[in-house]
Amino acid sequence: MQTSNSIFSHRLQTAVLGLASLLLALSLISFPEASFQSSLKGLKIWWEVVFPALLPFFVAAEILMGFGVVHLLGVLLEPLMRPFFRIPGTGGFVLAMGLASGYPIGAQLTARLREQELISRSEGERLVSFANTADPLFIIGAVAVGFFHDVTLGIIMTIIHYLSSFILGFLMRFHDPHGPVTPPTTHHDSHGLLLRSLQAMHRARLADGRTLGKLLGESISTSIQSLLTIGGFIILFSVLIELLQQVGITHLFASLIGTLLAVVHLPEALAPPLISGAFEITLGSQMTSEAARQIPLVYKAMIVSGIIAWSGLSVHAQVASILSRTDIRYSPYLVARSIHSLLAGVLTFLLWSPLHQWISSTPALLPVFFPTASAGVQFQPWNWWQLIASSISLLILTMILFSLFLHSMRKLQLMIRNSSIR
Repeated sequence: MQTSNSIFSHRLQTAVLGLASLLLALSLISFPEASFQSSLKGLKIWWEVVFPALLPFFVAAEILMGFGVVHLLGVLLEPLMRPFFRIPGTGGFVLAMGLASGYPIGAQLTARLREQELISRSEGERLVSFANTADPLFIIGAVAVGFFHDVTLGIIMTIIHYLSSFILGFLMRFHDPHGPVTPPTTHHDSHGLLLRSLQAMHRARLADGRTLGKLLGESISTSIQSLLTIGGFIILFSVLIELLQQVGITHLFASLIGTLLAVVHLPEALAPPLISGAFEITLGSQMTSEAARQIPLVYKAMIVSGIIAWSGLSVHAQVASILSRTDIRYSPYLVARSIHSLLAGVLTFLLWSPLHQWISSTPALLPVFFPTASAGVQFQPWNWWQLIASSISLLILTMILFSLFLHSMRKLQLMIRNSSIR
């Protein structure tokens, strides 16, 4: 009986996938102009924004891995990452790069760590769930300033986005509690933490063995190949979203979601942007900003926060493709994105008033978070790199200092315990 059910399930899956492919082909034939224009739109986003913004950081991450810097950070961040998130210290590098650089660098680096066997499958599933996030540049620059023309809104959403990310990371530590654990790199060694980190970097560089020229060439080749895949997904989902709108499926889903929003006393006018945001975050955020003016800003901020945390099916497809190179499962990431979206929306509603009052009473926060916007200067692409690089450096430095503090406190506790025994 179980075998026949399994055969029926596989046949049904084949039929559904075949029907979906046929409908896609018919839609492309029926709406050729809309498909072509949406494809150009996706290509423009990838070529003008995604490719130049991510390529330097993809290459830099590969070089840092080849030179053993990731292993150095792995030892330094071990006292922080393992107790809080049940992830080896090497995950701290992925966390900093993912938080500052945005989608899908967190997934890309998690897959690289897994390929090098620096993390286990369970640890990779925990790490990618909260390290693959939106970057502050997108939240503040594109959404808050570009769509809402409100820097304060961007700061609030950035704080909530990363607060909910860390809460999610702590919750994910309970995922697969009996899964394999990567052995700690800082135990059973008489040397200090800093010296052990330098030794780990040296051993990793020798084990890699590639010359600088070979490392650069392979880093660029690997990065461009990954970005080409990402570009394909961006173009594909740009076309899919347009086709869904053309055939009326988006409107149908919006009607159903509008009914659910009315149940929880949210404006039904937010249903169309919520549906669009489920597929692509930029389009959903833009539609939310253009919704009816009488809708309170806090409700719009809730929807946008949830959309950004969910990240859109386009990013989900990119992550699933990246993780397919490893044994890391996609399903925990899907569940984690849903939890992150819910957390971000609820925290936006709960913290909106206190955060808005705090930021309004501290005007100096605006130039700190987004200097060019408050000065009325256009934010240029080279400022993107400066902001992202500064954010990565600040995050890594903060985590190292906090990790060193925790390490010192544990050593002090151990000394006090040994002295009391004597």
